[in-house]
Amino acid sequence: MPIATVNPANGETLKTFEALGAAEIERLLATADTTFREYRTTGFDERARLLVRAADLLDEDQQGIARTMTTEMGKPVKAARAEAAKCAKAMRWYAANAEELLADEFPVAADVHDAGASRAYVHYRPLGPVLAVMPWNFPLWQVVRFAAPALMAGNVGLLKHASNVPQTALYLQDLFRRAGFPPGCFQTLLVGSGAVESILRDPRVVAATLTGSEPAGRAVAAVAGDEVKHTVLELGGSDPFLVLPSADVQQAARTAVTARVQNNGQSCIAAKRFIVHTEVYDEFAERFTEGMRSLTVGDPQEESTDVGPLASEQGRTDLEELVDDAVARGATALCGGSRPQGLGPGLDCGWFYAPTVLAGITPAMRIHQEETFGPVATLYRAAGLDEAVALANDTPFGLSSNVWTRDADESRRCVRDLQAGGVFFNGMTASHPALPFGGVKRSGYGRELAGHGIREFCNATTVWYGPDSDGSA
Repeated sequence: MPIATVNPANGETLKTFEALGAAEIERLLATADTTFREYRTTGFDERARLLVRAADLLDEDQQGIARTMTTEMGKPVKAARAEAAKCAKAMRWYAANAEELLADEFPVAADVHDAGASRAYVHYRPLGPVLAVMPWNFPLWQVVRFAAPALMAGNVGLLKHASNVPQTALYLQDLFRRAGFPPGCFQTLLVGSGAVESILRDPRVVAATLTGSEPAGRAVAAVAGDEVKHTVLELGGSDPFLVLPSADVQQAARTAVTARVQNNGQSCIAAKRFIVHTEVYDEFAERFTEGMRSLTVGDPQEESTDVGPLASEQGRTDLEELVDDAVARGATALCGGSRPQGLGPGLDCGWFYAPTVLAGITPAMRIHQEETFGPVATLYRAAGLDEAVALANDTPFGLSSNVWTRDADESRRCVRDLQAGGVFFNGMTASHPALPFGGVKRSGYGRELAGHGIREFCNATTVWYGPDSDGSA
């Protein structure tokens, strides 16, 4: 895949970039290694000062970088601005909280004595240069939620971004440079996917984090495993959205629309499978379908647009194949199910797909098991909570889940039984810097954000002093 900015709203190639050669990659790796040796000794106050400065600059740049993201991958510009604001918020959160999150941990005195020590504690140290292989769908946020904790922990970052968002990738490198981070703290590597293995195998790269597809995660995990290097993987998702009889159905349906089409439906944590109790199924289906049908599809640079194009032509083709297979096997399209027409000058050449609701889904359909990365929802009818939970878990993925109920027993049951990294009640799944984020099953392993995320790329070091030590260090 070429490294290029291609506007998905009209298919126009706007700018292309040459992939880095071996000599330039070597220079960047050497710089990262040298920088880490010094940067790891800086204090939290200095790291926080730099990160807050980066947040301030991002706020100043919000309108410009939002339009760049929209041009490169098609998200509505209002959503792009919100993404930039969220990144600045996360930077400030880690700047304010990292020192406490990585504070030394002291066991109780009785356990220290039992361990034969006069004093013992756990001390968190940075690992070194970390390779981040990042996707295009949230081209700022996916990177910042790694970079902010990694930099605050004293690590340095090497970004291999998706090949269709090169200008956003270069912006991030420049942002941290302008904020005053030492050269080599955060570097963008404009390389294709074929270069990832050799970079990850380099002994100066100590770990990797990847957000992306399951095949990409398998490939990175295999190389890292062979090299015995730590990885964090956030892969696909096919999140369930359960609506039970005690729910506020009107609010659930309204939220379901946003939960499905956020980022043009191209979000790992977007709700994709809507599992509705039979007692409220008809009302929910009607309200949800009407909400999906009423969305404005069009130019993502326009403030009035709700749903823009998919990020690539192949992505739309993949989505169409899933919908066509389902319809051929008996599913009913309650709305959508095709490419929209008449969107405006030039837009008919873009990679748009109409917001779609499919009912009558069966296990024989590909869409029952495969992730739909676009504005397509599948609708299921469940006879009771047992069936709803079974349907929710009938997927190879386990990223997050949404449950609409006001019944305490149902809530407890869902927390106990849903196979997912998160359970969100009476609202839609969202990531927040204070809460850990990640999945189970084929959605990956490890956690980002919160204290869990900043400690993923730290050496939890046991410090032990014998009885004859003064333990003053």
